[in-house]
Amino acid sequence: MILGALEAGGTKMVCAIGNEQGEILERISIPTVSPEETMPQMIAFFREHHIEALGVGCFGPINPVKGTATYGYITSTPKLAWQQYNIVGAFEEALGCPVGFDTDVNAAMLGEATFGIAKGLDNCIYVTIGTGVGVGVYINGGLLHGMMHPEAGHLLLQRHPSDSYPGKCPFHGNCLEGLAAGPAIEARWGARGIDLKDRREVWELEAYYIAQACVNFTLVYSPRRIILGGGVMHQEQLFPMVRQQYQELMADYVVTPELENLNRYIVPCSLGDNQGVMGCLELALEAVGEQLLAKGLQNGKLFDL
Repeated sequence: MILGALEAGGTKMVCAIGNEQGEILERISIPTVSPEETMPQMIAFFREHHIEALGVGCFGPINPVKGTATYGYITSTPKLAWQQYNIVGAFEEALGCPVGFDTDVNAAMLGEATFGIAKGLDNCIYVTIGTGVGVGVYINGGLLHGMMHPEAGHLLLQRHPSDSYPGKCPFHGNCLEGLAAGPAIEARWGARGIDLKDRREVWELEAYYIAQACVNFTLVYSPRRIILGGGVMHQEQLFPMVRQQYQELMADYVVTPELENLNRYIVPCSLGDNQGVMGCLELALEAVGEQLLAKGLQNGKLFDL
């Protein structure tokens, strides 16, 4: 099948063409401006390639809950031009094909679960730490939704005793994003993370907050693996620091085979930063399956999917 993938970000829209095996055959990047300017360019790209389904992993907040009045909408995003925008409806009307829809970080989690380091695991967490912090949650073989989707990047944390920085998040001074995302690093230390690589104290503090969040994720979601991605995690020296802090903070409260080797439990992403697009391809394929199932039920029979 010819599948379309859209990794919809706050600054750019990555549009790609691929197949059921997760192979990415072509991609382009379009600046995220407004629906009036950006949507026609994306629609033209997907029409040109005659896609049979589209998967959208989108910046948020969004409503990914099927059957609700605003399913498929970008909702209370700080990008004002996209607030309350029915992105799924717009693509369905323009392309006439099934559209799968979820958060960008859930799409990345799905990519790792389908094609990457989480393949074969029923419970897993994907955390992206960059300009913001997002968390994708894969529970009992599927992406987690509730009244909306997890917003665990705003998990409230205990501030480190030596940290006087008030936090970057305008909503919560001491949430994971406010204390550990890229803009928080730059505001706290007066330089971008890439320019602070040799400052061990920077990364020890960062590891403390990331590890604290990972402990909370273990206790709440019971994942079999935690995957850390995003621009901040390109600082590879963070991983051993996070694992050490995690072990100290967990204090042997949870003892399972997974936690016997933290090198295999807290891990980097495995798909070369393609996990988001590959997850969108899987969202597209799932949308096809849902459409076939719905048609089968409507006709009083089930297709062999």
